[in-house]
Amino acid sequence: MRVFITGASGWIGSAVTDELLANGYDVLGLARSDESAARLEAKGAQVLRGDLDDLGALRSGASDTDATIHLANKHDWAHPEVSNKAEREAVEAIGEALAGSNRKFLLASGVAGAVPGRSLTENDASPFHGLESPRGGSENRALEFVEQGVGAVSVRFAPTVHGAGDKGFVKFIVDAAKASGVSGYIGDGTNHWPAVHRTDAARVVRLGLEKAAPGTLLHAIGEEAIPTRTIAEAIGRGLGLPVESIASEDAQAQFGTIGGFFGMDIPASSAITRQLLGWTPTGPTLIEDLDSGVYFTS
Repeated sequence: MRVFITGASGWIGSAVTDELLANGYDVLGLARSDESAARLEAKGAQVLRGDLDDLGALRSGASDTDATIHLANKHDWAHPEVSNKAEREAVEAIGEALAGSNRKFLLASGVAGAVPGRSLTENDASPFHGLESPRGGSENRALEFVEQGVGAVSVRFAPTVHGAGDKGFVKFIVDAAKASGVSGYIGDGTNHWPAVHRTDAARVVRLGLEKAAPGTLLHAIGEEAIPTRTIAEAIGRGLGLPVESIASEDAQAQFGTIGGFFGMDIPASSAITRQLLGWTPTGPTLIEDLDSGVYFTS
């Protein structure tokens, strides 16, 4: 099977590329730079030059392959409307290209939109619809294509997909601690974040490609609910810094644009995904990764 991957050289995408290649798939990766293209070619993947704004390239990649995995995102935290628009238009371009083909279309989503008092499950529909919502409502937009003969499957990733080389949310929190001299958590730190190791997340994507029916919601969640104070304590140990509570009104000053997100309580379960896919996480936990020191060497 030949699979088109957007974000193929990114943090999650490069792990998915490795996972698919190791399991006998051919990969066509979208690359916007010479450096990204070279990395993909070195792995044995084919390259399609383009980016999320090149809707023609997205349609071409989806049309010319047996399945599509959409992992790229602009992640413009300062201008979310830019990211939302690009994400929605990309999903629509891919969905339109695949209409009537019954080919698989897996897209990355998140677990924001928590259900008060319990963990989010795969049975909980996303509350986000329309261009102005997070990710431009891309999960619900993609699932609308199921009725048009597209095998759309949403893969909801934990807010931290961790591991050596991570430059995502946990790295932002580590950098905030270095800059301020304090490893902070918001309020009493009892709000929860789910987490998953990068290699475990990549296996969810591959198994979802193989086993998930159109319209399925998958959760790439290795740990359901880690208190954010526990995360801050591990960062404090690693950096030799005091661990302190940060008032919610000071969160942005301490953590930057992700301050509000670090204060969210978003526990999420993956029990249904584990049963459906036969998936069991085997990688290090988030605290094990933090205690190993990989987040503090650069």
